[in-house]
Amino acid sequence: MDNLILLLLIVGIICVLLSFFFGRSSHRHAEDIENISISLHQETNQLKKRLKAVEEELMIGGVTHVNPGIGPKTKTSSKPVHEIIVNQILSLHSQGYSIADISKRSSLPTEEVVEVLRMRGVR
Repeated sequence: MDNLILLLLIVGIICVLLSFFFGRSSHRHAEDIENISISLHQETNQLKKRLKAVEEELMIGGVTHVNPGIGPKTKTSSKPVHEIIVNQILSLHSQGYSIADISKRSSLPTEEVVEVLRMRGVR
């Protein structure tokens, strides 16, 4: 009976000592997973910012295509012009700027500037 208690005591002490060694490695793994999660979150945010900048550039500017034998052709974006740019176009037109100047300042093709003015009942 005494040998059984002694054996259980020794096994218990060994288990406690082993838990110290193996418990720390799982803590390191948890830290590694947390660091990976943070870096993944940061990279995702950077990609979202870049994508938003590209979308804004595409929304503001037109896309140019080169047709064989015809030369470059400007195609306006299929998205509507943002309301801020429309207000800028109307303001510049009311101040007396020419269509070419408005086109340069708003980064839109002259055809799109004319279309915006036409849609708003100007000219």
